[in-house]
Amino acid sequence: MAARSVRKSVRTSAKKASGRKTRKPVAIIMGSQSDWAAMKHAADTLRELKIGHDALIVSAHRTPDRLYAFARAARDQGYKAIIAGAGGAAHLPGMTAALTPLPVFGVPMNTHSLEGKDSLLSILQMPAGIPVGTLAIGKPGAINAALLAAAVLALSDPALARRLDAFRSRQRARVGKRPKD
Repeated sequence: MAARSVRKSVRTSAKKASGRKTRKPVAIIMGSQSDWAAMKHAADTLRELKIGHDALIVSAHRTPDRLYAFARAARDQGYKAIIAGAGGAAHLPGMTAALTPLPVFGVPMNTHSLEGKDSLLSILQMPAGIPVGTLAIGKPGAINAALLAAAVLALSDPALARRLDAFRSRQRARVGKRPKD
């Protein structure tokens, strides 16, 4: 009886979620509030590139029904890419990829016990057929996940392609030719 109730709840949540279409092409999801310290850099990078995004807490372990409803409805909601950050066992990116056909970019979080290596290996080692683009641990990975999502979107958006080119030009211009004291 309880399992039936959970399945009904998930279907209802998915229907409600899929009924609301977003104009934001990227979803940034994370397992907990503590992940926001790193994941906000993905949001900042997307904002700099003028790419709409939503940031949501969707825990694979503590809110599995929310994860299921989100991932199943993500494409119907209008998302085109998902950036998923998680620490420890880090099942969020892989489970998301298993439930949606959208590209998922996984960002391992730095953990106290193993410095994020546990998260990295969990996200990196996916079975064939369930791809997750795995990035670096923490802030650099979050920034690069946003840039990869932007590159995917830019394939069909010439204005975004120009903004991404300009971003990279600014980045190159900040690199000096000689060290300074």
